[in-house]
Formats: sequence, C-alpha cells, structure tokens
Amino acid sequence: MPFSSRSLIVPLLLGVMVSACDKQSAPAGQDNAITSGEVTSPAPETGKAPAYSIDRKKVGEPLPDVAFTDEKGKAIALKEFSGKPVLVNLWATWCAPCIAEMPQLDNIAGAHSKDGLQLLTISQDSLGVDKVMAYWNGKGFKHIHPYLDPENKLGFHYGTGVLPTSVLYSADSKEIARIIGAPDWEGPEAAALIKEALTK
Repeated sequence: MPFSSRSLIVPLLLGVMVSACDKQSAPAGQDNAITSGEVTSPAPETGKAPAYSIDRKKVGEPLPDVAFTDEKGKAIALKEFSGKPVLVNLWATWCAPCIAEMPQLDNIAGAHSKDGLQLLTISQDSLGVDKVMAYWNGKGFKHIHPYLDPENKLGFHYGTGVLPTSVLYSADSKEIARIIGAPDWEGPEAAALIKEALTK
C-alpha cells in the first residue's frame, strides 16, 4: 500500500481535536467558541498534569478596555479592576480542564484576597447565563464569582485559541504573563507568577 502524508495528518488532527478545549468540544450552538490547536490538556482522570504554556510576549500590555457582565446582566468594564493585581481566567462549561481548575482558583483567590488579588472567572459560553449558572450553583465556591462574556470579546482580544486561558496583571494594570492551558495553580510555578504580580 503506498505511503501518503494524509495517513499521518488525519490521526494527528484527530488527536488535537479530542484532547484540546476547542470549537469541536463545544456543544451544538456554541458556534463562536474559541478554536484550538496549540495546547492540549489530558483529561483529569488520566492522572497526568494538564499541558500548559506561559507566554510573556505581551509583557507590559495594558489591561484592555473590554466589557463583560455579571450573572445578573450588569455590564462591567475590565478597566474597573485597575489599581490591584488581576488574574483574568477565561473558561467554559464544556471545557474539562477549565472545570477541573476551578477549585484551585477558588483557593488561590481566598489565599490572596488580603493581598488585593482580584480573580475574575469569565465564562466564554455563548448559550447564556442559565447554562453557566446551572454549573456554578451548588459548587460552593467562596471566593470566585461567575462573569459572562457570551460574545467572546476577551477570547478574541487575547487570541490564544485555547481554553482555559488566564492573563495576569500587576497592580499598575500591566500584563505579566498569559497562562495558556491549565497549570497546577497551587504549584511553585504559578505561585511565583502570582508573587510577581503582587510585588510589582
């Protein structure tokens, strides 16, 4: 049987589609979901640490002037959080690594609340508040709150193509790093990034 490059490409593409939080992973109707292909995250049940990368190419970029809403539909501008360190976390209910990291993010928000860290978990679900709140209610999160960006304005602004994506800002509203994928938020690498944001 003759060898063809297609025989290699098809399995590789299927692997990316299955392992990453991308448009193919979204439910029907999630047409404007962010697409992926750069970072893959093994399912939490494998016991392996999710894949992630830290991108510092945009260091110093200002906090963007992008609006989103709270669960009651009130418009909020990201710039309203200027003056204190901010960790913006983009997630979706259909993204397994996003869901898996939420308890750690809640812990991080609680551990650093006295330090002024503001942790914003902003859903990229386009199916509305009911979908997001159906997941959120009953989880018992004490320190994080649901925000919504159904038009994926922030997702398109950051342009990583992957969920989860988190962007860390210093108190002077300058970008420190983008964390693409789901790290161990209570591990040493994430702790060092958060310390950097708190001390700048």
